[in-house]
Amino acid sequence: MAVVALTGGIAAGKSLVCDVLAQHGVSVIDADQVAREVVLPGTPALQAIAERFGPDVLHPDGSLHREALGQIIFADQEARGDLNAIVHPAVWQESHRLFADHQTKHPDRPLVYAVPLLAEGNRVDEFDLVVVVHAPRDSRVARLVEQRGLSEADAIARVDAQASDEKRLSIAEVVVEAGETETHTRSSAMRLAAALVEHWPDTLDSVPAAFHSPTR
Repeated sequence: MAVVALTGGIAAGKSLVCDVLAQHGVSVIDADQVAREVVLPGTPALQAIAERFGPDVLHPDGSLHREALGQIIFADQEARGDLNAIVHPAVWQESHRLFADHQTKHPDRPLVYAVPLLAEGNRVDEFDLVVVVHAPRDSRVARLVEQRGLSEADAIARVDAQASDEKRLSIAEVVVEAGETETHTRSSAMRLAAALVEHWPDTLDSVPAAFHSPTR
């Protein structure tokens, strides 16, 4: 079962790239969406989060208070590690179920797993190809301030809480540059989609050369 991992830092442009891929013949499973589902009220993961971080990380209706939890984990590396130890196994288990479901229903359609924290973990070798969506650190900070309304200090903290650009790029087999215009990013994503469709699933090792080909 072939799976392509797509990663990138916060505000790098992953969502835009994934939208384009989905429009051009590629199935996308979003780890962030899976992560939201595994912490819905009544799930074991949400219960474990409340036990570790206290009742203030829950809304009165029992759902996860993401802002309250975010204030804790982005300022505390140990707390962030504890949260990851709770959520990541649950996300991985559910993601594998979705991979298998895709393989059964759409074996001839490329499958991309959008996973923001790939460089921070130890699962790189479990994927057949790793794509990194890259935008410079300063650009990502600016996007968080301008598009999401964060203060500059909060934006910097969130960017720096993740792996460095150097570490993330070190795992890349394909790099989609997303630091310029949206048009440029869309064009790059379309080339990636074409390469994945062409080489799925048996010749994925040819995707990097096909993606970077000046004729595409």
